[in-house]
Amino acid sequence: MRFTYNEESCRYEPIVVSPKKFFGQAMKFFGSSLLIGVGFLIYYNTRFDFVDERILKEENTALKTEWLALNNQLNKTSTELAKIEDTDDHNFRTILEMEPLPQSMREAGTGGREKESTKINQPLISKSLKLSEKILNRLTVEQQSMEELTKKLESKSKEWAARPAMQPIDNRDLTRFNPIFGLRLHPIYNDWRNHNGLDLTAPYGTPVYASADGYVTLARFGGGYGNVIFLNHGYGFETRYAHLSRYNCTVGQFIKRGELIGYVGSTGTSTNAHLHYEVLYHNQFINPISFLYRDLPQEEYDKLLKTVNPEVNPVRLNLEIK
Repeated sequence: MRFTYNEESCRYEPIVVSPKKFFGQAMKFFGSSLLIGVGFLIYYNTRFDFVDERILKEENTALKTEWLALNNQLNKTSTELAKIEDTDDHNFRTILEMEPLPQSMREAGTGGREKESTKINQPLISKSLKLSEKILNRLTVEQQSMEELTKKLESKSKEWAARPAMQPIDNRDLTRFNPIFGLRLHPIYNDWRNHNGLDLTAPYGTPVYASADGYVTLARFGGGYGNVIFLNHGYGFETRYAHLSRYNCTVGQFIKRGELIGYVGSTGTSTNAHLHYEVLYHNQFINPISFLYRDLPQEEYDKLLKTVNPEVNPVRLNLEIK
């Protein structure tokens, strides 16, 4: 209880507060307290986060960091994929004589997939999703391209194997190489005749190898050819090996490039031991010299011979075969 001094009565008298005044003072007190509390709450909320909100912000920051890392990885993947696409277009397809895929084809179909990404309002997530959709589409196109390349390579490999791209006698066994193709003075008949192949002079019994994959269509004595072998390689190519001493193959047999098919001799119209070698394309004689520039280095030549003739030592062969 509060008191006040009464000067007239010279006494301390209790202060009596009327209900109305008490109520007014109470309302002021509570009003002030409420204003202070609300102000403090507003200040706290503007300066500090609630626990749940703070946790959500931390999770959002972590997710944003992960999305940025994912987006960077997607960009790296896109760059590496672009290198593969460039190799596909300008290396593989060039070698296989195929046209590069147009860019419009590589990006075809992304529009339909991008509709999913347009449903997302968050820019970072939408950007990453669009990039992943494009990469997925490009990978699909590249997979189809690789399947096409594989089929083309299988076809081309057979075609390349059918080209007479190997010298039928080892360079180390050659004693003379006659590059004359076409009209020449015949050494026996002494008149001008077409010479439709090349003459490779080597010791009697020197091994003769198939210059390409093919089937033996003829292996017998053939008049001026002497003992001769015809190989049909397909794709319009045929090779002939004449004046042989003997054969190492039979008609109908499939022969691999580099496989031993016969031995140098001097049968038929011949003045010395040598191989008369002819190449035909669609039944037309062509100069075999055009293919000899495709010949392998000696080490690769030896390796090829060893692969298809494992029982033969290509470094030193027995030439004394009668």
